[in-house]
Amino acid sequence: MLALFDSQSVPSPPELQSPASFRLPTAKPKLPREILDHFLSSGSRGALSMSFGNAASIAFDPSASHSAHHQMLFCGLDEMYCMFKGSLNNLSRLNKQYGLSKATNEAMFVIEAYRTLRDRGPYPADQVLKELEGNFAFVVFDRKAGSVFAALDANEGMDLYWGTAADGSLVISDKLEVIKAGCAKSFAPFPPGCMFHSERGLMSFEHPTKKMKAMPRIDSEGVMCGANFKVDVQSRVHTMPRVGSEANWATWGSHA
Repeated sequence: MLALFDSQSVPSPPELQSPASFRLPTAKPKLPREILDHFLSSGSRGALSMSFGNAASIAFDPSASHSAHHQMLFCGLDEMYCMFKGSLNNLSRLNKQYGLSKATNEAMFVIEAYRTLRDRGPYPADQVLKELEGNFAFVVFDRKAGSVFAALDANEGMDLYWGTAADGSLVISDKLEVIKAGCAKSFAPFPPGCMFHSERGLMSFEHPTKKMKAMPRIDSEGVMCGANFKVDVQSRVHTMPRVGSEANWATWGSHA
């Protein structure tokens, strides 16, 4: 899967940008359109993409479910779009808890859970994600709100990467080769057990009362790359902000 978001709408974390990306003569970051073309050309003929003006583009390969260990799902509902990789072991219980039909798959469930958080927000976002059992990575694009919500499970059984394109756009993908080719040195693994919202940034849903800390990352060539993010165990988040602009989004994290 691949998601591209314009820097004016969804700023890429500055810690992901490597000063070496534009200095190296061999590999330089690409523009979003070039990254999207590379993803589509490197996949199967069945790879699909959707673009939303200059604000965002998403792409996925349905055939990846047949060749990979983890299923790849896509769902669009009421201008909310979700790409989901993996599976939830407790999906049946979650569907019943949220009043959804038995036929609801993981991508559909994530959209409904996101909608509940955005519109009614009875639970903190970290508490909702902690209830998800299994290996998963997902990206939600809310076109109406212009926001992005992404998460990776804490089990470290799934790969997800994020980086910065040549124009500053945020790039998220499960394909390391796509991220490397598109972002040069300005990328890093997405931290396990974490969630990212375009308005509130990155936080750990495993440790919601702790701040995230950027850690310098140097590759095998000795070049500074995009930073890794780790939980700062010495820190403490005293107040948890609310997320959302137009809607009454959920409390972003649990209160300390």
